[in-house]
Amino acid sequence: MEFSIKIKSKYNPKRLAVKLNAKGEQFVVQGHPWVFSNNIIKITDDAKSGDLAIIFGKNKNKVIGLGLYDASSPIRIKMLHSSTVKAEINAAFFKNRIEKAFSKRQPLLKTNTNSYRLLFGENDGFPGLIADVYASVLVVKIYSEIWLSYLETIIPILRVVSKADTIVIRLSRNLEQSKLHQLKNGEVVYGTLHNEVVTFVEHGVNFSANVIKGHKTGYFLDHRANRKQVGEWSKGKTVLDVFSYAGGFSVHALANGAIEVTSLDISKQALEIALSNGKLNPYTGKHKIIAGDAFAELKKLIKNNVTYDVVVIDPPSFAKQASEIELAKKKYAQLAELGEKLTAKKGLLVLASCSSRVLAQTFFDINSQVLASTNRNYKEVLKTTHDIDHPISFPEGAYLKCGYYHFLD
Repeated sequence: MEFSIKIKSKYNPKRLAVKLNAKGEQFVVQGHPWVFSNNIIKITDDAKSGDLAIIFGKNKNKVIGLGLYDASSPIRIKMLHSSTVKAEINAAFFKNRIEKAFSKRQPLLKTNTNSYRLLFGENDGFPGLIADVYASVLVVKIYSEIWLSYLETIIPILRVVSKADTIVIRLSRNLEQSKLHQLKNGEVVYGTLHNEVVTFVEHGVNFSANVIKGHKTGYFLDHRANRKQVGEWSKGKTVLDVFSYAGGFSVHALANGAIEVTSLDISKQALEIALSNGKLNPYTGKHKIIAGDAFAELKKLIKNNVTYDVVVIDPPSFAKQASEIELAKKKYAQLAELGEKLTAKKGLLVLASCSSRVLAQTFFDINSQVLASTNRNYKEVLKTTHDIDHPISFPEGAYLKCGYYHFLD
């Protein structure tokens, strides 16, 4: 089947000769995927997004790396290849990269799971590009104009590797406003999408994702291993899932025999999805919802002396920029404090963070300090990071961390 639109960009990328300052060169040699605009000291005139940047080192004019030039980002060159070993950026190069990424996901695909992240941006060598698979639907999310000239090459390879029947393109807000393409956000570029809500399986539990209108690509796949773990520890328990969104933790808990689960989120629409996701599975427990601001609602529950056997608090990112880091730390401390008060005797408190600017050690230290200041004995039973389909290849690529705290009284 042919692609339903002409994915091919009108722009034919050219090759750019680039020289960097010592700091920029050091980043490239170390294999970091970003080169900032202030690291560039010399570049071919009239560079445009998608042009292939050939980076020369000061040492005998050797090529030390290849990347894609991004005119609209302070990260001016997104690296594809950092090495003095010669490489050609062509279909074979991308095919090798995609197959390598797919092979890393194999242990996950041997479980009862048919949803996974096939490409995780920079971490899989595709800066500014995400590819998620939900059953037979592949969703490709593009965050940068650099990929427009290469989609016609990359998407057929992704289709073959993932064996997808349908491909949907999602665009970042910046890219939706770009004049360099005719793509539409949510456009089906291959196959047929019978329903924008796609059902899939995650460790034997059924879920759904709206691949056209849902956040990111329709769902958050990164917490999969934590959802499975919480589910296994929720049998016969009461559970509170804070910032529940589409009910990831809630649904796993219900499917694993929790007697009562409460999903709390500010979005009534997300809570409706959580309820319907729950109903995709057989369960006998009760599924309750609370719509409102998490901090305010948690305080109300504490005031009413409500506690739960398992409390999961997984907020959105609190530090999207450096200036927000200190406030984010305070919010994490506050959530740990509220979570402890809501966790029943001998209960389990699960605290997560997806703020990449708040380092894992900092986050775990905040939790330890808060919990140590209470009069309760607890044991840190588990610390987790990314699931297997979210590999980390550079420090800034790491964002997810999750701590499990079991109260002994």
